[in-house]
Amino acid sequence: MNYYGANQLAESFRTVRKNTIIIAEEIGEQQYSFQAAPETRTVAQLLVHIAVVPRIQEQVQGVERRRTLEGFDFPTYFGRIIGEEKTPRNKAQIITLLREEGHRFAKMLAGFSDDFLGEAIAMPPGMTPASKSRFEMLLGVKEHEMHHRGQLMLMERMVGVVPHLTREMQARFAAMASAKASA
Repeated sequence: MNYYGANQLAESFRTVRKNTIIIAEEIGEQQYSFQAAPETRTVAQLLVHIAVVPRIQEQVQGVERRRTLEGFDFPTYFGRIIGEEKTPRNKAQIITLLREEGHRFAKMLAGFSDDFLGEAIAMPPGMTPASKSRFEMLLGVKEHEMHHRGQLMLMERMVGVVPHLTREMQARFAAMASAKASA
């Protein structure tokens, strides 16, 4: 039987965050102000967004342990995120933020019980679905980061950087082709 619980969720989040940090390290600081299109986030803003968005689930799941999102003050939390995105930071500060926020979030994930992860959370009226498990909501943080990491990988290409995951895949394929050719 396959098992995917709190420890696996925390470990998979750590892997996703590790890859985001590698991207943050590989993009030159001079490109942190790069913006792929008008009215989109810069590289720096996107990295900060990725770093701080998990705070919403930390508040909902870790601090308040809410059973419903009805009445949760989303505008205040999103306002804080936007404020964080606009706070000037250099590359080293952003990478530190990604590391520290990621570590705290993964630690919180690892501490949850299976029963807690299985609890249903009611969504605000009118949302579909009407409820989600805590597990699904917490998994959504990883999905959110991967969505934005895809944007970052495209931005890497636009500033002349081949993403590390692409380079690693190309090296594996080259090694397989070389092994096949010498067999």
